[in-house]
Amino acid sequence: MDQPAPIPQPRLRDRLTIPVLAFGGILMAVMQTVVVPLLPDLPRLTGASPATVSWTVTATLLSGAVLTPVLGRAGDMYGKRRVLTGALALMTVGSVMCALSSDIGVLITARALQGAAASVVPLSISILRDELPPERRGSAVALMSSTVGIGAALGLPLAALVVQYADWHTMFWLTSVLGAAGVTATWWAVRESPLREPGRFDVLGALGLAAGLVCLLLGVSQGGTWGWGSARVLGLFLGAVVVLALWCRQQLRTARPLVDLRLVARPRVGLSHVAALLTGFAFYANSLVTAQLVQAPKATGYGLGLSIVATGLCLLPGGVTMLLFSPLSARISAARGPRITLALGAAVIACGYALRIADSRDLWMIILGATVVATGTTLAYSALPTLILRAVPAAQTASANGVNVLMRTIGQAVSSAAVAAVLVHHSSPLGGVPVPSLHGYLLAFGMAGTVALAACAAALTIPGDGPAPGTRRTRSGTPGARDEAMEGA
Repeated sequence: MDQPAPIPQPRLRDRLTIPVLAFGGILMAVMQTVVVPLLPDLPRLTGASPATVSWTVTATLLSGAVLTPVLGRAGDMYGKRRVLTGALALMTVGSVMCALSSDIGVLITARALQGAAASVVPLSISILRDELPPERRGSAVALMSSTVGIGAALGLPLAALVVQYADWHTMFWLTSVLGAAGVTATWWAVRESPLREPGRFDVLGALGLAAGLVCLLLGVSQGGTWGWGSARVLGLFLGAVVVLALWCRQQLRTARPLVDLRLVARPRVGLSHVAALLTGFAFYANSLVTAQLVQAPKATGYGLGLSIVATGLCLLPGGVTMLLFSPLSARISAARGPRITLALGAAVIACGYALRIADSRDLWMIILGATVVATGTTLAYSALPTLILRAVPAAQTASANGVNVLMRTIGQAVSSAAVAAVLVHHSSPLGGVPVPSLHGYLLAFGMAGTVALAACAAALTIPGDGPAPGTRRTRSGTPGARDEAMEGA
């Protein structure tokens, strides 16, 4: 009697695929946050003005927003591992440049290069869809989505400790070493996906999207500094409208567009993008406001006067929570569908802001409220890519998830501008320096909570979930081929 063939065991490289991709996502988020503790000292260290120094953050935001959908499309066409490795390499090169120089022009250029790493998460999620069996895919995608919050929570205290006790260049040497390790591990452990979408790359579409997004996000990020009614800001917004309108027309007429707008127009995809924008707005206010609130001087009557290191430690429980709750998100999505998980996550975010409004004076309540918001963010961010994976063809997953991440980025940029506007409007002088009032912080919490409820409503309007990709069955009841076609098309 013939013996059954042994089940092949996965190679070491295959077992390390998920940890390596998660490491890349965490590293990307760390790289985006490490410069924050440096901002107050960079004018002195570089001899540049505070307005110029702020471009070390703005440059990363702009390049990340532009490159995420572009690199996602390139991954679908030319190979996801190849493009992912290139994005991590650009991030590492930028870190080395920061470690070697104190010139503000070099630092801004380097930070713009690091913005390419914003594409790491959508590319990694697309790889997970291609390579993992359906039963492992949900939890892996949930973990990958959570790495954004985990890395941000780890990056702030880590950078603050290095800045406080060592030369600031040491921080970038450390991230350079980690980046080089990420590039090497990705190339060694991650398989190249066999799925491709052939065609010529839409160069004109990429340039048009870049121009439109730069106008839009530059106006949003600099509106508070330049004045919302200034000619520069109004001109940028007008330029964004005109350029993006022409870009949409060009995309609809192109055989192989950078972004398939007809696909975006489908309710399951378009509403998922709207929910991503609103969730990004709601999530980002938590980090912005919490950091300022706990560092406010005690003389304000509400501030705790904490150091930047202590502030980072206040946000750390939220990062740990995101790591612990990502498997729960996958289980809820498997049982109830990702749109329910997304709606639940947005509702939990709103509850977290309700706690912040109820008490923002006691440290334990501040940490509790921030952690509840982080928990809701985990549920929501883990559900968003699953919604996209179930709604688009397998050959377009990287580009579609890139657009979804772009919408989150726009939401975060708008959140930053809106929170800044509220806090500036509700400030009073303290020692000759304007300081936001507690009422201003509470208004910011209320605004973010309201947007979270809007995200919950948007999630509930998304058409019902279809079967998970890869779980279709043939007439005989056996599993069908891996999902190559449009779900629900």
